[in-house]
Amino acid sequence: MLSLSFGQLRVGDKVSEWTFPDSDEKLFTMKEWDGMILQINYVDPDESEMNEHVNDAIKVALDVDKTIDRDSFKGIGIADCASSWKPDFAIQLIGGAKAKKFDTTVLFDYDAKLRNSWNLKEDSYNIIILDKNRICRGLYKGRVPDSEIDDIIQLIIDIQNK
Repeated sequence: MLSLSFGQLRVGDKVSEWTFPDSDEKLFTMKEWDGMILQINYVDPDESEMNEHVNDAIKVALDVDKTIDRDSFKGIGIADCASSWKPDFAIQLIGGAKAKKFDTTVLFDYDAKLRNSWNLKEDSYNIIILDKNRICRGLYKGRVPDSEIDDIIQLIIDIQNK
């Protein structure tokens, strides 16, 4: 599905296309957001609050400070359903609430395909920043320290200004 050396995603790698459903079973691919910087939050639903502080700061950069251009940036969530003990219907409810809060799309990886392909952290919260050409420019596994939030926002700004 994804062509990565040694089965591990690294900054600088180009990622291949994937397909995942939303809660209505509509299939999405990265092509839905062609030409946009993409922030993928790949999350164990049990850890859905772990990096809320990052997303809140990005939302401020988008809506208040307007330092990130909404027309060139999209943040999405992909639930790592295989990491959770919760049933799929409960995960879909959590995903729906996040989608409304952040005005985004939440998709569901029921078999951990993306986690296994990209060697992401299980039972955790992973943030992947892709540029418009689908090159990985940022990869964060686990809780992002408060001291790195400004760096993530600046990374997104730098990518959009290229």
